[in-house]
Order: sequence, then C-alpha cells, then structure tokens
Amino acid sequence: MPLTLTEKILQAHIVKEACADTQFTHGEPIARGSDIAIKIDQTLTQDATGTMTYLQFETIGVPRVKTEVSVSYVDHNTLQTDYKNMDDHRYLQSAAAKYGLYFSRAGNGICHQVHLEHFGKPGKTLLGSDSHTPTGGGIGMIAIGAGGLDVAVAMAGGAFHLAMPRVIGVQLTGKLRKGVSAKDVILEVLRRETVKGGVGSVYEYFGSGVSTLTVPQRATITNMGAELGATCSIFPSDEKTKSFLAAMGRAKDWSKQEADVGAEYDKIVQIDLSKLSALAAKPHSPDSIESVKNLSGKKVTQVVIGSCTNSSLDDLETVAAIVKGKHIAPDVEAGIAPGSRATLMMAEKAGILGTLIAAGFRILESACGPCIGMGFAPNSEGVSLRTFNRNFKGRSGTSDAHVYLVSPETAAASAISGVIAEAETLSYADKGYVHGSRVSMLDGCDERLAAKDIKKIAKDEGMIIPPLDEREAQNVAIVRGPNIKECPSSPPCASSLKLPVLLKTHDNVSTDDIMPAGTKVLPYRSNIPEISKFTFSRLDESFYARAAATAFSGCIVVGGENYGQGSSREHAALGPMYLGVRAVLTKSFARIHKANLINYGIIPLEFTNSSDYDIIQQGDTVELTNIVQALKTGCAFTLTVNGSIISCCNDLSKRNRAILLSGGLASYTRKGGN
Repeated sequence: MPLTLTEKILQAHIVKEACADTQFTHGEPIARGSDIAIKIDQTLTQDATGTMTYLQFETIGVPRVKTEVSVSYVDHNTLQTDYKNMDDHRYLQSAAAKYGLYFSRAGNGICHQVHLEHFGKPGKTLLGSDSHTPTGGGIGMIAIGAGGLDVAVAMAGGAFHLAMPRVIGVQLTGKLRKGVSAKDVILEVLRRETVKGGVGSVYEYFGSGVSTLTVPQRATITNMGAELGATCSIFPSDEKTKSFLAAMGRAKDWSKQEADVGAEYDKIVQIDLSKLSALAAKPHSPDSIESVKNLSGKKVTQVVIGSCTNSSLDDLETVAAIVKGKHIAPDVEAGIAPGSRATLMMAEKAGILGTLIAAGFRILESACGPCIGMGFAPNSEGVSLRTFNRNFKGRSGTSDAHVYLVSPETAAASAISGVIAEAETLSYADKGYVHGSRVSMLDGCDERLAAKDIKKIAKDEGMIIPPLDEREAQNVAIVRGPNIKECPSSPPCASSLKLPVLLKTHDNVSTDDIMPAGTKVLPYRSNIPEISKFTFSRLDESFYARAAATAFSGCIVVGGENYGQGSSREHAALGPMYLGVRAVLTKSFARIHKANLINYGIIPLEFTNSSDYDIIQQGDTVELTNIVQALKTGCAFTLTVNGSIISCCNDLSKRNRAILLSGGLASYTRKGGN
C-alpha cells in the first residue's frame, strides 16, 4: 500500500518490543493516534537545555551514548556576563568528551543550521532538546523536538515514544516571485492552520513547487513548522538535497527519500507559490498574519536578521542584494546574526559581509542571541522587524515592544526605508533568482564563491570537537562549576490530592510565560532552585512568594487552550515541579510541554467540557481523588471544586500512565521501563 514519506521513515525505525501493545504490519499505514516507539539515530542539545540533559544522562548510568551521532551545541548562553555561562560550557565539553559526543563550541553557530551543514542525513531520525529541531526536515529527516530527559533516554539507547501523528500533505505548485520567500510560505501555512492546528500532526511537503526551493528555504519552512504545534515537518530528499550535501562535502550522506506514488494524506493544504505575497506575523503571535502591503508605511525602529529560521548564506545574499549601495534609515538600528561560523566565513569570501557592514548593519555573534532575548533588545514601545520564529510578548527583552516576524527580503527593504516596506517594490539585482526559481550559492555555481571555497570552509571543523575513543574517555573528569546543581527528583505519585489553585491563566500561554529566557534567567538553567524563582513571573510576579508561603506543599495551575506552546524547555516543568505544582488543568496542551509535565510527575489534566474552565477561580481548592485508579485503568480523572464535580479526559497512553505512577520518567527508567 502506498505510504507517505513520514510513514516510511517511521516504520523503518519502529522498535516493536518497546510498543508491544500496538500491532504493526510492514508496508501498511499505522493507525493514527496509536502508541509507537522509534529508534533515534541522532540527538542534539543546546546549552540552555543541555546541562540538565547530561545531568540526567549521568544518572542513567550508561558509559557512552548509543546513538549513531550525538552533538552538544553551545549557541544560547554565549553572553557570559559572569562565570555561570562559561562554567556550563566547560561542563558540557567535559560531558561530551566522557560520553562520546561531538562538541560544537561557542561561536560555531546555531545548532540547527550547523547540524544541517555537518551531520543531518536524509531518512534518519533526530531528537533534539530544542523545539526547532524539525529544521532537519529540510533535508528529509524525521526531526523532532523534545524535553531534555527524553533526549537523555534516547542517548542511552532508549526508544522515543509518541502517538502516531496524522500526516498533513502540503502541496506546493508554481514558483515564488522575487521579493517573496520561504518565510512567506510558512507564514501562509500558519495563517491557515494557526499555532495549535498542527498538534498531533506532521506536515509533509510535496508537489512540483518543491523542486524550486533550495535546502535553506526548505529548512526555513520546517523550522517554523514548530509554531504550528506540529510534531515535525518534512520535505523529500531530491537532487536539490544532493547538491546541498555535496557542497558541504557530504555527498555520501545523501539518499533519495520520497513518498510513494498514490500515498494518501489525512488532509491536504494546497499552496500556489506564484500567488503568494509578502506576509508578516503581527504582535504577539506567529499566527497573527497580515500582508506586508497592508502594513506598509508603519515606522520601524529596529530590524534584526538571523536566528535558526533565516540566517543562511542565501538569506544574507538576498539582504545584501537589496541594501547594496544604500544605507539603513537614520532612525533604524539593524543587526545580522549569521547562522553559523561557516556561513559567516562564506559571506566574507563572497563579499556579502562587506556589503552588509557598508549598509550599516551591526554584525552579531553566530548564536541565538536576540531571538531568546539575549541582547539587542528593542527600544521601549519599539517596532522591531525580525526574521525569527517567535514574537511572544516580552520575548525580545522589551516587554512593551511590538515584534513582527518577516522574511529577510521584507526586513532588508524596511531597514533602508525606515518603514515597513515590500521588497517587491524595490529595484535590486538578486543573482540568486534564475528564471523565477531560487538558486543557492551553496550549489557552487556563483562566480563570487567557487565550489572549492565552499568545500574548504565547510570542511573546516576546528570548532567541532569529535568524540574521544572509549579508552581516552574513561580518564576524563567532569567539570562542575558552583552554579551547577543536581536535577531535583520528581514527587511520588499520590492516591489523592487536595490542592489550592495558585494560578489561573488565559489561552496560548507559552513556555516563555511559564519560565522566561533572557540575560537575567538563562544563566540559572543548571540551577533549578534559583531559576524556579522566575516561574510564571511574566504572568504573576507573586507566584513564587505564594508558592513559598505554602512551603511548596502542593498546588494546581489552571490554563486555557494550547497551554505550554513554544520552546521545548523542560525548565517550564522543572520549575513548577520544584515549587510544588502537582497538576495542571487546561482546555488543551501543547505536545512537548505535556510530555515534559509527565516526565516530571506533574499530572496533565484536560477538561472534558471546556466550559468547566469558568467554574474554577484562582484561590479555590480542588480535590483530585481517583489518581491511581485513573492511571492504572485509563478511566477519566474526576475532581471536586466549589461543590461541583468536574470530569477530566484521560487520553494518556499506557506508558505515560505508568511513568506518572512511577513518579516521573527518571524513576520509571531506573525501574526498567522502556
């Protein structure tokens, strides 16, 4: 029976003994929603989530990672305002040396772009402790973001468990017009599907329009597919993929990956690329989409180009073409963060970097930086255009800023205009477009950057430290600075709980709202007692004090739709767990955050009837009585509040119920659970 590319890769990685309760027939579609467990070929971590991941890996007791490739990246906490961040880096480097990982040093670039350049392989599975790990889908991988504890288990050889997702086909036809880019493709998908429309789904791109997109363009689309709430997104691996990998000196890593002819999708979204116009996501959500034309003329105070979404050589080339011979407007501050050191070196070799500097752009470090509020914050009430993937309120580091998500083309046109502007209205010579299709500089056919130059730069891996052999690794001592603390244990499962409602939130609460990033908070990512003080601080500055007043003895949080959207940071579960949050009751959860809550023994409850949300108020006391019964049998959870009995659906898999009964994933794993 014809299968989608998603189904083919997942079936090739099924670990049957880890999901014995689900029946599989090779070559037949897997029932949607059924529990599956897959072998993970590759993992990645970044430093903001990596310290906890490796602290947890150490407790598992495996002497060496069991994956084909595992990489520890440093790309988030690079500001180093004091000792804490570099202490984390030294811990990560020593852990990589001891346990058999590659280590990508600070300054080498953003994990997703570097992984695409150096390690990603079509047809493989990748699990990363960062929500934008699906970037790997741009070269035909099943690449999934997860919490650090899930990644630690995968590095130890454990399977990754998930519900078999729906496969949504996105059929692309036509070609993008000059001035319209891949960013506009994913913004159009977000306009149609919303930030919660992709929960439980994989977006698989196909159709004649696919061949007109370069690998960097495809990676932009799969990267920002995370904002749909999707498990991941994927493109076929074709001749464009082959050219990209060959340019990186990795032609042997290529394999053809495509859906079978006649494969059926659960739903099809059709997009004619030739009819797309430039789009922008308005404050404060990635799915608040408006055409740039309708926003034209709005004064801009800041423009930033970069992040793991739009910081490739092709992106920088496009920006340089638009700004060449011009200068950014007097009232605009503009910065560019190349996605990788290799990109920066190629941009210098091709003359792109000089053009950007001449136009007035500040060149920032090859790191996440402004995307996570680590520097380059906008002015108060500023209008900042960013080629990033998220524009949640306050994420930029300025609470009252108005952040718009746009393409590099729109960002460049606006930087020189001083107002939001369409690149289509400007005259510029973009050599990257030939007959209406984008041609990547990485194909080596551009006179400014020869193929030999690309391969020489791509092969320069001095900033990537390879794994030591097992004998050498035994002599490595793990380096732990004073800010690195052990991961606290999850609470044991209780038969019943009587909990005060310490906080009630609105819809679309993000993990930034639960546990902020930024220069003030990120240095404490390896110190849960300290970082927990910032829990829910954006929503209620008194939350920590009120939790402390109860001696962290237990409480419940109530939320609306899509609770926990955004980053995969497990600290948004760890912080609340440390403060005594024993359950979270919502209308619906974002996928990764729900998994993280389960991993740390926090019960995720969902209203059977969403109108019951109105019954519960902050300050009420909720009694949950049938916990063990619900976890053992799968029956509905019931709770009592204000004399009313509220039913909560129990869609937890048998394994997830067992994890909660064990008191979290670490305890479950130590007891022999798979």
